[in-house]
This record gives sequence, structure tokens and C-alpha cells, in this order.
Amino acid sequence: MNQLAVLEVGSEAVFVVLRTATPIMLAGLVVGLIVALFQALTSVQKLTLTFVPKIIVIFLSIVLFLPFIMTTMIEFSQSLFDRIIALG
Repeated sequence: MNQLAVLEVGSEAVFVVLRTATPIMLAGLVVGLIVALFQALTSVQKLTLTFVPKIIVIFLSIVLFLPFIMTTMIEFSQSLFDRIIALG
């Protein structure tokens, strides 16, 4: 295995991590912005108002995107195992 193949596997792994984490992170970001806007408009500064909606939405987005995440991880694992088999 040469350096190019190692760099290719590493970059593919980083891309898979980004692909699987982005939908969940975006959901948390959107909810955080909405909650911050609500807090700024109403002057309500409760600490639990910040965390509870984020936790609920992130949990729901994990449940919603779990099939996509599993498919992406399985495809990456299969391609990685194929490369290992090809090394011989």
C-alpha cells in the first residue's frame, strides 16, 4: 500500500464522517438559532430553554437519519474491506 492509497482512505474516511454528522449538526444549529432568536425577542433567558429543544431535535434527527448513516457506514466499510482483501 503506497502513500497515495493511504491518503485516499484517510480522505474518504473524513468525508464519511462529514456526511454522517452534517445533518445532525445542521438540525442542532437551526434549533439553536431559533431558540436564540426567541430568547432575544422575548427577553426570556432560561438556561433549560436552550438545551431541551436542542436535545429533543438532535435525538429525533439521529432517529430520522439513522438509515442514511448506517448505509453510508456500511458502504465505506465494504469498500475498506475490499481494499484490505485486494492487498492480499
